Amino acid sequence: MFGSNLLPSVLTALALGGASAHAAAASPPPPPARAAPAACHKEACPAAMVRLLAKASGCEALNATIPEKTFFPGSAVYEFENQNFWSNTELKKPACVFRPINPTDVSCGVLAGQKTQSPFAVRGGGHMGIPGANNIDNGVLMVMSNLTTLELNADKSELSVGPAYRWGDVYSFLEPHSLAVAGGRLSPVGVPGLLLAGGVNFHGNQHGWAADNVLEYEVVLADGSVAKATATENPDLFWALKGGSSNFGIVTQFKLRTFASTKVWAGTYTVSGEHLDEFFEAIAHFAATNTDAKSHLVPMTVAASPNTTVASVILFYDSDTVSNPECFKKFLAIPSVSNTCDFKTLSAFAVENGGLVVDHINDLFIAGTTVGKDQASLLKGVQITNDVFFAALPELYAAVPPANLSLVSIDWQPITSLWTAGSAKSNPGGNALGVDTASKGAYLAWAEVVEWIGSEYDDAVFAWAEKTTDAINAATKAAGLYDAFNYMGDAAGFQEIYQGYGAANEARLREVSRKYDPERVFQKLLPGGFKIGN
Repeated sequence: MFGSNLLPSVLTALALGGASAHAAAASPPPPPARAAPAACHKEACPAAMVRLLAKASGCEALNATIPEKTFFPGSAVYEFENQNFWSNTELKKPACVFRPINPTDVSCGVLAGQKTQSPFAVRGGGHMGIPGANNIDNGVLMVMSNLTTLELNADKSELSVGPAYRWGDVYSFLEPHSLAVAGGRLSPVGVPGLLLAGGVNFHGNQHGWAADNVLEYEVVLADGSVAKATATENPDLFWALKGGSSNFGIVTQFKLRTFASTKVWAGTYTVSGEHLDEFFEAIAHFAATNTDAKSHLVPMTVAASPNTTVASVILFYDSDTVSNPECFKKFLAIPSVSNTCDFKTLSAFAVENGGLVVDHINDLFIAGTTVGKDQASLLKGVQITNDVFFAALPELYAAVPPANLSLVSIDWQPITSLWTAGSAKSNPGGNALGVDTASKGAYLAWAEVVEWIGSEYDDAVFAWAEKTTDAINAATKAAGLYDAFNYMGDAAGFQEIYQGYGAANEARLREVSRKYDPERVFQKLLPGGFKIGN
């Protein structure tokens, strides 16, 4: 998660939380004419307006009925919103931008697509770097920028949050209240995408997936109605939204469980490539033996240049008094070349991590998983995935000049019985993800990451990534360590998601989708996201 061609740049980015990386990337201008939070208008699109929606295209229909929220190329809002994405791989040329301010508007947007049979895209935080995931050519781009609810209930046990936000906004809001929620680990990650993907988070060993901590969804369905999904109201939809992506509706508000948080001990600990063997042993040891639910980590190896490799681990410990906890001792015993670990707020740490990636360049994440019931098998999984990945790098360097590669890395996310216990405690009704540590052992959900400058290299990087991923999966299958689980939040567009949830969960997701979207609006007209199918 840092620049790849100069080791000093790597260490500077780590030590400074990525300030040097951000300096090179221009941010879009402030959004024009954003609305204040709107908590009313939760009804479906009015019937009189629906009758006016049967125009030639979705954009024409919306412009005829809600012109003040429909914007075309050349307008300030269109130009801002169509650049308001994390990655250049998301950029496209929509015919118009539709910017609703409440669920009623969203209902009209969905019905405009349905009545005119016009394709549309939906963008929340804009952090899924998959072409077409949250943008569209020649269709309606519906942006959630003005669905800005952000409020605590009376006893501060629940936070209502709209899909406009990124996690840095949420943590900053909660910090004065000494509260937190289970959410993204990088401040620029969007709220809706992470929650609908399941949501790896810092507190997973205590509270499970971020989605396990969603208490209520407000969602616009394919027929334009506005529904509520809780453990007792539309419980099948409630279950499906926990890992099922955008197959069921457009979520216009999430209600999240809060918990106390003042400061945490956290940071990034980096070691030189000569210590890779010790680093891999530390990963396997943690995944196999850790019993401390306050801990979380993300270890990675980084190709700092074609000839230099470093290893780094993001460490998180949920305590404002304990430093250098015992569960991290094998990592901390390795001599470091950079160490940012200290006491800090969750908000500050998310900003620090957000600085480790660069905005407005090109990005690709690819997901996979190995499993193991003992330290030896977990270690083998790390070694195989790392070795195959790095063995493929000469082919990448031949296709893309190293100077154009901002980040080339592979990381591993341990998901163990601690995590699934936290999940069951937070969400007894379960989620769609199908993670089964009881029978499979610990998961190491790995992610390849490539960030580069220059769209002319997109095809070469995509081809390399698919070939390399096939090679990694072939090697882990041969070793008996492969699992089909691909974490959606780190997955590439060419990957399958729902097969990895298990056949029963995949079938159940499709059944729920057909119930709430019998006309298959979100399968046929919303091309973005991972589709459950007809």
